[in-house]
Amino acid sequence: MIELRTITKIAVRAIKANKMRSVLTSLGIIIGVAAVIVMLSIGNGAQISLQNEMRSMGTNLIMIRSGSSTSGGARMGRGSQPTLKNSDANAIEEKVAAIYLAAPVVNDSGQLVYSNTNWATNIVGTDNRYFDIKEWELAYGRFFSEADLKNANKVAILGQTVVKELFGDIDPLGKTIRVKGIPFTVIGALTARGQSGPGQDQDDMIYLPLSTVQKKVSGTQFPDMVNMIMLQAYRSEDTYTSQEEIAALLRQRHNLGLNKEDDFSIMNLTQFMEMMQSSTQIMTILLGSIASISLLVGGIGIMNIMLVSVTERTREIGIRMAIGAKRWDIRWQFLMEALILSLIGGLIGVAFGIIGTLILPLFTSIPAVLSTFYVLLPFSFSGIVGLLFGFFPAYKASLLNPINALRYE
Repeated sequence: MIELRTITKIAVRAIKANKMRSVLTSLGIIIGVAAVIVMLSIGNGAQISLQNEMRSMGTNLIMIRSGSSTSGGARMGRGSQPTLKNSDANAIEEKVAAIYLAAPVVNDSGQLVYSNTNWATNIVGTDNRYFDIKEWELAYGRFFSEADLKNANKVAILGQTVVKELFGDIDPLGKTIRVKGIPFTVIGALTARGQSGPGQDQDDMIYLPLSTVQKKVSGTQFPDMVNMIMLQAYRSEDTYTSQEEIAALLRQRHNLGLNKEDDFSIMNLTQFMEMMQSSTQIMTILLGSIASISLLVGGIGIMNIMLVSVTERTREIGIRMAIGAKRWDIRWQFLMEALILSLIGGLIGVAFGIIGTLILPLFTSIPAVLSTFYVLLPFSFSGIVGLLFGFFPAYKASLLNPINALRYE
């Protein structure tokens, strides 16, 4: 059997003899590999963006919202009926072993005023456990003190959007702003968080002590009530196993009989995040599969051109067989040509794919992140395509009768 080096030299010589045809043969592979790299990079970028968004929202989260109310026959949304209390959060943290932290929350909205500037934003009344659950850090300043929470002090922590809109380049620390007409002193500002998964600006918030919001801002007739409790479990699997225990504890505390519906709702945010992550993974696979079709088309192109090449080189095949070449020598010769064409096309496709991935975010908002695996995968696949689609022409060439091949015109 002819050695591999000789077969490779013969294959390269045959490719060089028909340069234009070789380029056109590899074109399908080039486009296919480049398309797969770009599509997989887009899917990878989407997954990384989602992971960053989920990380900014916190990990192992469960959210409890108070019940809905009915007005004029119309049912309002969740959280419209005050059924949760500060003490519910403390009880869950103390009695449910799987829960690490529980933060009571009151949500509101209102107009902020500083000097001659005003801004409408979301108001969050909570305690420091909320920031621990969210894993948020301060850009400067301090969090709430025990005295702030106990005495309902009028102090505020701002998100970066509020800082920008109210203060611009001015340092907000120590400045007095008015929240719904009530003066508050700015004691800190959070680091920028960006948008959450649902598209909410997490920096467009002002955070006040829970007791301050309950007693002085919201004006509710139930000063101890909250409309949400944010929980953090020790592990992600705990968010599933602890839900029934949390529900049973709240039903007991709210004196709900067997025939009464829950006056609260429990939402497993970890489950929602896992579903979103699973969706992006499916999207990545789908994008890669669609792009892989062009690789298969390229493989068909290689097979067609190689069949033409076998026909054109019938006399050459006959001569090689006449001087002692075996059938497997002929097969390996054409297989090597198909493989080299595919690998050259794959290398050029990798270059175009990397360039496309790098320039795509410059002109669009589509996230695209390169990964070594997503580069090597389509390149390896291009070689496999070359071997698979080159086998039939190679097999056909090896079956030629030497005498008939020598007579071929």
